Formats: sequence, structure tokens, C-alpha cells
Amino acid sequence: MSRTLTPEPCLPAARDWRTPLDLTLLGAIWGSSFLFMRIAAKPFGALALVEVRLALGALILLPFLWKACALFPARRWPLLALIAAINSAVPFLLFAWAAQRSPAAVGAICNAMTVLFTALIAFLFFGEKIGRRKALALLVGFAGVVVLATGKAAGVDIGWAVVAGASASLLYGVGVNLVKRHLQGLPPAASAAATLSAAALLLAPLAATHWPSTPVPTAAWISAGALGVLCTGLAFLLYYRLIQRIGPASASTVTYLVPVFGALFAWLFLAEPVTPTMLLAGGLILGSVAFSQRARS
Repeated sequence: MSRTLTPEPCLPAARDWRTPLDLTLLGAIWGSSFLFMRIAAKPFGALALVEVRLALGALILLPFLWKACALFPARRWPLLALIAAINSAVPFLLFAWAAQRSPAAVGAICNAMTVLFTALIAFLFFGEKIGRRKALALLVGFAGVVVLATGKAAGVDIGWAVVAGASASLLYGVGVNLVKRHLQGLPPAASAAATLSAAALLLAPLAATHWPSTPVPTAAWISAGALGVLCTGLAFLLYYRLIQRIGPASASTVTYLVPVFGALFAWLFLAEPVTPTMLLAGGLILGSVAFSQRARS
């Protein structure tokens, strides 16, 4: 779940019945991405799966890039490539790698740390204030990650999968800050198309050398297609529409829904249990995110 923000004037959420519907739909879509990764990651391998995801997501958004191509001269593309690696290619790879080794709920819970990591990176490198309340929220969130990393799923240690998921969320936090400072003013859908396209091109040589040597099951192809078209391309469009209507701060509340839907779908369709450790870690992380958002308000 990679995001780029461009604040715009918006209507209060309470005045538009579409807002809670769109937030729930987006939470369900991004929650389902961890289910699709869990299904497709092993047959494809992380590199091939992420390449399919990036390419399909870029194709959905390319019309927006074409329309705004004058705003993306050649001199801008090295920076776009860097942001693409930090905000899309590497985090997607880390989550796909984790999906091969842990239940879908683990990645979904780790993803919620993006909000906290965004605040931490802004404080460490861009001089933004963090405050005592938000600092406390960060500590509680990190405690949740530690709790999750020390747990087991089906008797298997998931520590490294948690490290991968938390690292992906950290990179998302770096990426959000880079986008905010270097792509401000550019059409967000076009910027997303540019970064997804750059990420797909960066990974293409590695994906070609790591393409599956055995036939990929139909269910894995369907999951990979849904991951690219639905959870990347179309989800970005829905997210930007929310930002335009209610602003980035309110739109970011979708963070609370992603782990819920991620765990629910994994339980319904893959029979993956939600362990007490997952519940405790999820409660700590989501609680810290809620506290952080309240502190910002």
C-alpha cells in the first residue's frame, strides 16, 4: 500500500455519504492485497509477482501520465526512479517475501506502522516536530511490532517476516516524505503512474531471470491480476478521490481498516487463525496510530 498526497480543498466528511463507503471499500481492497499476496507469492516468487503487480498498476494509471506528460521532463525521472524504488519496488518485494513465510494478517498489521514511520522520518530528517504524545505513540507501536515478531503462527517463527513487513512500512514512511517534498503540485495519479512505471522497469531484469520455471496455477494468476489492477491501480484512484474530498489526514484513517480486513479475509478464505499474539500486537499498533492521529489533531 504506497501513497502519494496532494492536499486540496475538501468537503467535511460528515456532509458526504460516499466518504464512509469509500473508506470501507478502500480498506477492504488494501486488506485483500495481503490475501492475494499470500496466494500468489509462492508460485510466482516475490520478484515475478511484484513485477506483475507494478506493470498492471502502471497500465491502469498510464492515461493520467499521458495527459500530464509535459510535467514529467527527462530531468525529473532520476528522482522518480529513486522514489519508485523506495516507495513501491522494495516495499512490495518485502511484503511479498513476508507473504511466503507468514499469515496474511502479519503483513496487514505491519502495514499500519506506515503512519508512525512517516512521522518519525519527518522528525529525524525534515525538522518536523513530533511532540511527547506522538513520541509515546511511536514507542507503543514499536512495542506492538516486537510482540508480533516474537510470536508464532502454526508453530512457525514469523520474526523475519515481521522485520520485512516493518521495513516495508518504514520505506513507505520515507517515500511519503519524499513525495510530499519533491512531487508536490504534480497530479497525484500521474505521479503514481510514473513511479509505478519506473519501478516496473527497474525490476524487469531481475524478474525476467527469476520467472517461475514451472506453470503458475490459475488461482495465483487471478490473485496477481487482482493485486495489480484492483489493489494497486484502481485503489490509488479511489484513494486520490478521497484525498480530494476529505483531505489526506482524514483519508489516512483507512489505515485502521486494512489490518481488520486483511485478517478477516485470511481467516475466511485461507482458514488462517488470528492468534492472541496477533490481536495484542494489532491492538498496540492500531491504538498507537489512533493516539498519534489524535495528537496531530
